[in-house]
Amino acid sequence: MRVRFTGEITGIGSASGIRVVVGNWATSPFGTVADAMVETAAGHRILIAPTPELAEFIAETYVFDEVRVEPTAMEMTEHGRRFRSDSLQLGVELGERTILGWLIALIPHRIATAPAWCAVTDPIARLLMRGVRTRGTAGGGRREWYGATEVRAVESITGQLDGRALRSLRPVEPPCRFGFSSTPTTPSITQVVTTIELR
Repeated sequence: MRVRFTGEITGIGSASGIRVVVGNWATSPFGTVADAMVETAAGHRILIAPTPELAEFIAETYVFDEVRVEPTAMEMTEHGRRFRSDSLQLGVELGERTILGWLIALIPHRIATAPAWCAVTDPIARLLMRGVRTRGTAGGGRREWYGATEVRAVESITGQLDGRALRSLRPVEPPCRFGFSSTPTTPSITQVVTTIELR
């Protein structure tokens, strides 16, 4: 059985050492939802999800030290995104489509999101983007494929985690350790279809 999450993933680093990966899903088995995966400078990994059901599903797929179930909200504009929960607030200002985004735009959507294509692009992604995979084995014996259809740069951020300011934008270094794949080092927002094969 395979399930699909269609939406976008925003990955940022910050001068505080906190790295954040926000999933903003227009369609998913859990409806329209937003979640956040956070890794602190000390390496503490936190999942923030709006429902126990989604939190359980994500925690069975990825690895965390702490799971928080909190209401989440996502505001979207042409030039930015704003994620809010009880403990995390993150605003990002978006830039232009990246070179990778222009290349991806040449690929028909149906092909770009197919697991077979993700298998083809995986060696390329590993070579060009440290820590990034487009296919792999997730938690619980699940298999997963990431099919990207657009990439835009993130130019600046605002926000805080547990009242601590994130400060200015930085590369996502070191890579986040939630699962088999990390977000690209360069802060970005990627439109993606994530396919997960359940056991």
